[in-house]
Amino acid sequence: MSITTTTHLNFRGDAREALEFYRSVFGGHLTLVTYGDFGMPEELPDSGKVVWGQVAAGNGFRIMAYDVPGHAEAPVEAPAATRRENGMTLTGRPFFMSVRGETAEEVGALWTKLADGATVVEEYGPAQWAPAFGMLTDRFGVTWILDVAAPYAAA
Repeated sequence: MSITTTTHLNFRGDAREALEFYRSVFGGHLTLVTYGDFGMPEELPDSGKVVWGQVAAGNGFRIMAYDVPGHAEAPVEAPAATRRENGMTLTGRPFFMSVRGETAEEVGALWTKLADGATVVEEYGPAQWAPAFGMLTDRFGVTWILDVAAPYAAA
């Protein structure tokens, strides 16, 4: 049996903008379906919101998202921000997104794009455990870890 795990993000009215941004960072094909496409009358406020969206790229990147119905523009209590303190990562967030590549250059290019409008938790650069590592919270509130796979010594 073969399975695939894909992260599905929940937004409050900006799923389209987030997915378009992620496509600009990672490449690939964007698919969007609105509540209106599923028959919701156009005069209802959520009809233009995303009921299902996905970015799928040939490099293996895949993410899905939607807008939680009835929550457009509603204030959302955000979990505590992710931060570094005394060499530790402290957060109130239930998950991080992780992107791992093979070279510092390819991951660095993704970092540069993803960092646009983000809050940097830890700058991208060499780390004790990897050739390169960085952590940020993007403009949509999603915390990302980007790193380069460490070479493993043969046993």
